[in-house]
Amino acid sequence: MSTKSVKIEIITIGDEILIGQIVDTNSAWMAVELNKSGFELVQITSVHDDALQIVESLELALTRADVVLFTGGIGPTNDDITKQTLTAFFGTELVFDESVYQNIQRLFVNRPNVMNELTKAQAMVPANCTVIQNAVGTAPITWFEKLGKVIVSMPGVPYEMKRAMSFEIIPRLQAQFQTPVLLYKTVQVYGYPESALAIKIADWENALPAYIHLAYLPNSGIIKLRLSGLLDNMLELEFGMNQQVDKLSQLLGSAIVAYEDIPMEQLVGSLLKAQGKMVATAESCTGGNIAHLFTSIPGSSEFFKGSVVAYANDVKETVLQVLPDVLETHGAVSREVVEQMAEGVRRLLKSDFALATSGIAGPTGGTVGKPVGTVWMAACSADKMLSRVYHFGSLREQNIQRATQAALLLLKELL
Repeated sequence: MSTKSVKIEIITIGDEILIGQIVDTNSAWMAVELNKSGFELVQITSVHDDALQIVESLELALTRADVVLFTGGIGPTNDDITKQTLTAFFGTELVFDESVYQNIQRLFVNRPNVMNELTKAQAMVPANCTVIQNAVGTAPITWFEKLGKVIVSMPGVPYEMKRAMSFEIIPRLQAQFQTPVLLYKTVQVYGYPESALAIKIADWENALPAYIHLAYLPNSGIIKLRLSGLLDNMLELEFGMNQQVDKLSQLLGSAIVAYEDIPMEQLVGSLLKAQGKMVATAESCTGGNIAHLFTSIPGSSEFFKGSVVAYANDVKETVLQVLPDVLETHGAVSREVVEQMAEGVRRLLKSDFALATSGIAGPTGGTVGKPVGTVWMAACSADKMLSRVYHFGSLREQNIQRATQAALLLLKELL
């Protein structure tokens, strides 16, 4: 029997979000932390610095959420109107709070020139709220309760919001509401279009217990199947989730490439590190994207040797030692060339493994025999070579991303 989930809505306030001047990273961060704590996020709304919009969004949010979290609009300037709007909404008045004032003085003890009338005005708070001190900023956090529901207003400055959420808001919400156990499991599948995968696992999906929900998350040729489970009992939930993953594994077999939500470059990097091996890349159509993904991982020097971006044929010949007659006979986008690229970079950089790509990313350059989206790739070691051709599509960026993902999976297969 599952506990009723506690529903939360986030409302971000600020014209700068709606005109695209800044990106709302706050909501994404809050969503992750709330989910980890067992809360269900039902909606994220962004509104202008406008009292009517703030009130309308709050009234609507209270019809579907147990908790409404505001970020933004509580600074000292005239365009920050959240505090005044909430004061009117809850039928109260602003009063001076000595503890907030002392907190502001503490923050500016070494900068007395910053303390002015606008800064002091931050100590004016709604009379009927619970005031939570902002440990790293001047604007206090205000906590309201109405008919069993909670409304919290926080600063929009990311580090202030994160400090408040982590040390104040989430602990208080957990103390006030009984939250069920929320668990996620992700299975990554390769080789199926989304619709074909849905047909393949339809019977399994339809038989899922009521407390487990499934989401399809396609990403560059890989489809992440995310199972979300919600129950009171952790052991019962883990058993049920593992049972469903086992059934899915029997159904899909080798099409499953990972049992966790982890980027493929990180998974491959972990395999290389576990074996104490190094890899090098020779990239043509992917333009160094594989190398970029590897080097974005902290500590990648433990498994990544280096890369040659051999875009032009003369680089393939002079640097990677691809034979000119092979290029002329088979063309740059061919099994023969990509295998020589892989072997060439493995020898050049003295690595244990190598990965190479050559293709037609588009939108031009295709032929009848090799249309746009054709990509050859190879992965090799000193004694083994795997090579494969793919036909992705007509969109350049998508082709680069899909070729990168497929190449990483080919290396994983070799490992």
